[in-house]
Amino acid sequence: MSVLEIIDLHVSVETDQGTKQILRGVNLTINEGEIHAIMGPNGSGKSTLAYTIAGHPKYHVESGSILLDGADVLKMTVDARARAGLFLAMQYPVEIPGVTVTNFLRTAKTAIEGEAPPIRTWIKDVRESMANLRMDKAFAERNVNEGFSGGEKKRNEILQLELLRPKFAVLDETDSGLDVDALKIVSEGVNRAKANTGLGLLLITHYTRILRYIHPDFVHVFVNGRIAEQGGPELADRLEDEGYDRFLVPSNVG
Repeated sequence: MSVLEIIDLHVSVETDQGTKQILRGVNLTINEGEIHAIMGPNGSGKSTLAYTIAGHPKYHVESGSILLDGADVLKMTVDARARAGLFLAMQYPVEIPGVTVTNFLRTAKTAIEGEAPPIRTWIKDVRESMANLRMDKAFAERNVNEGFSGGEKKRNEILQLELLRPKFAVLDETDSGLDVDALKIVSEGVNRAKANTGLGLLLITHYTRILRYIHPDFVHVFVNGRIAEQGGPELADRLEDEGYDRFLVPSNVG
């Protein structure tokens, strides 16, 4: 069984005002097939955790470790992390002018698998996934995310998730900017990917609405760069009712 372990992780970033510590000792273990939701106020470090796992160079790991099946993720390049089975669905997916969705997906799949997928079965898989995500087949020949709406960009992220079949996926506020219909479609795609591959999920969100469709096994409250509380799905409902005030001390407010 695959496992992703985050052990006493401390991360900082350089700002105009100097070094700022963001993560202050994060401990989290995600097993294959588990869904972990991370919730917390703005600025608590949720996205920093996501990008540190993915290998964004902006974030400096001061101490701690990230292990994927015992292998040291922090020693891996970004592309090596993807080949090892890590996937990040970004909060703000970027446009890639001049690269079509079809070419991007097949190139990524080839890089991860080490060989190009058979063209006939690949085309079938792409078309099937696009149909499930209610994506017009014309999107296959459009440049990646160029001119896409917010909802279309998020569907394109889940299209990648379904086709690349990672071991663990980090979804960074995938629900932001989605209307109800798009949220349901995206959630169905995530659930379908999990059912087909047994991947583990780290779901970062502000709101409980996506948790009505993607049911977490564990909920973690992120405050001031660390996990302040954790529990089951009922914790998300409590946060919806009460907010985060009880976790915030005066020095963190404002």
